[in-house]
Amino acid sequence: MLLHNFSTYKLEAGTDEAGRGCLAGPVVAAAVILPSDFQHPFLNDSKQLSEKQRFELKPFIEQYALSYAVSFVWQEKIDEINILNASILAMHQSIRDLKIEPEFIIVDGNRFKTYKETPHKTIVKGDAKYLSIAAASVLAKTYRDEFMEKIHHDFPEYNWKQNKGYPTKQHRVAIRQYGSNEHHRMSFKLLPEQIKLNF
Repeated sequence: MLLHNFSTYKLEAGTDEAGRGCLAGPVVAAAVILPSDFQHPFLNDSKQLSEKQRFELKPFIEQYALSYAVSFVWQEKIDEINILNASILAMHQSIRDLKIEPEFIIVDGNRFKTYKETPHKTIVKGDAKYLSIAAASVLAKTYRDEFMEKIHHDFPEYNWKQNKGYPTKQHRVAIRQYGSNEHHRMSFKLLPEQIKLNF
């Protein structure tokens, strides 16, 4: 059973990101502040949910959260500042865009930089422990998946509709065959062996 709050603060925001390990597309983060009576029968870490469950949860979270925000950091920025900094930037931007200023922030994982002077706690596997982080993980994942499905239509050869930009064997075969494009993260090792890619 997931917990509501880590801290004693009422306005506690949970934040998480999606797409950190992908070869293409943005890293997407969400921040969510939930009311103290929030509950849903299958809200959990987005990786443990089916796609159908995630997309069922998305409007429920958006309707009942006290505040939520989603932020994209694009591949050019990822290449410029590295994926860890880009993930933290995306989380900071989503926290900034909340309509309510959080009093405390809980973060999935073990790396974060202080946002303003708001106290925070990093929690490994936090998306399987706290409702607000789980909700943020669902929003980050669904928004990112929708975007990858949208750009799939322009570049169907990479099958982003299915692999969402992750380094599947099929995705790497497509990169070897067609080269990379503007959505790929050029600072990532796109192929196991370093082959010069056509941009």
